[in-house]
Amino acid sequence: MPQTETDAADDRRPGEFVQSLDRGLAVIRAFSDDNDMLTLAEVAKIAGLSRASARRFLLTLETLGYVGYRQSRFYLRPRVLDLGYAFLSSSSSVEVTQDHLDKLSARIGESCSACEYDDGDIVYIARAAADRIMTIRLSVGRRLPAFCTSTGRVLLSSFTDDQLDEYFATYPRESFTAQTITDEGELRERLAEVRERGWSINNQELELGARSIAAPVADATGRFVNAVNISVPTSRVSVEQLVDEFLPELLSTTAQIGADISHLRLS
Repeated sequence: MPQTETDAADDRRPGEFVQSLDRGLAVIRAFSDDNDMLTLAEVAKIAGLSRASARRFLLTLETLGYVGYRQSRFYLRPRVLDLGYAFLSSSSSVEVTQDHLDKLSARIGESCSACEYDDGDIVYIARAAADRIMTIRLSVGRRLPAFCTSTGRVLLSSFTDDQLDEYFATYPRESFTAQTITDEGELRERLAEVRERGWSINNQELELGARSIAAPVADATGRFVNAVNISVPTSRVSVEQLVDEFLPELLSTTAQIGADISHLRLS
């Protein structure tokens, strides 16, 4: 298998890895939906740093305008969005994907999303929301565990056996509902089914009352660029309807996105 840019970066890591940058980013990642305002001690604990180190990073980020301080707590300021926007604005494939999601959502009247795999999670890179069917707030940049999401299983289905072994040994799997599958053996069986048929269904494993169907977006080489899903409320759309009525629309859209992305990269 040819070496990827990530592999090359890993090869350089021992001698060129900047630990202070890694720690600074860990401080930013300490903040989340559930932890939007944190004390110094909380940041230090979440980021795995000493209080002295966390304080230096927080004060530096505050000086640069990325972090604010109010009532003895730190919080992220809007300037942090510049970091994510740099990715979105530099990626023509995201723009293409968003355009197709908007059209798909308009045709079927349901919410659609595109996700990429990153470090055990799927990350939302584009979304067209028809209505709010999930209490989990979904927006661009949101991360969710790959093992229990339809897009995550699509992307995991492209992993080699060695990559799956590493994935299951590295990332925890918690139950979100009574439907969530966490057993490694059963998950491997599900991934084999997804690999064979080319799409995946999530039936209330992430949240009760919501189900989704997902398929991969592949480039000209067959590599999965991302995965797209359609999310529906269980009260309105059955699993059978999801497959019979929405899957053809989904597969048509992912094929169009893949073709457009491949054309962009060749032009």
